[in-house]
Amino acid sequence: MARRSAEKLKIVPQPEPALPRDIDFGWLGGTVGLHLRLAQEVAFQAFARRADGADASPWRFAVLFLIDANPGLTQGDLAAAIRRNTSSLTPVLDDLCRSGYVVRERLESDRRAYTLTLTPAGQAAMAELMASAVAHEREIDRLVGRANRAEFMQILKRIIGGLGKDDHR
Repeated sequence: MARRSAEKLKIVPQPEPALPRDIDFGWLGGTVGLHLRLAQEVAFQAFARRADGADASPWRFAVLFLIDANPGLTQGDLAAAIRRNTSSLTPVLDDLCRSGYVVRERLESDRRAYTLTLTPAGQAAMAELMASAVAHEREIDRLVGRANRAEFMQILKRIIGGLGKDDHR
């Protein structure tokens, strides 16, 4: 039966995706914020291609890595460290728990807080993604220039520290 169904399917060639129009970014094209966001987006896409899998987002890798590197880390502390609110982090953690990568346990001292721990499967996924992360960083170093890495990181940290304060709202 499955064979007959497959034989009836027609494969229709899909058109090539259209090339993007040249967009006039005007003033926006000269902003650091736009280029930071675009650089983040293409870096995330490149990481996902390099890692080649469903568990391949840099966001997922970062969460797994930070949980592994910080035993007893709470969901609130993780959210603060990556500058996300807990409501945007909760779906990611729910997915990681469903996948069997993370275990959430209530703190006895604060029933509202949860500690996060990687399971052996989570450690294996994180280790696999780590190889992709190292290769990805090498590619970024190639683009930025290894000699410029420290200065580039300092600039990014100044932006994070300077704009991450509450007095800039």
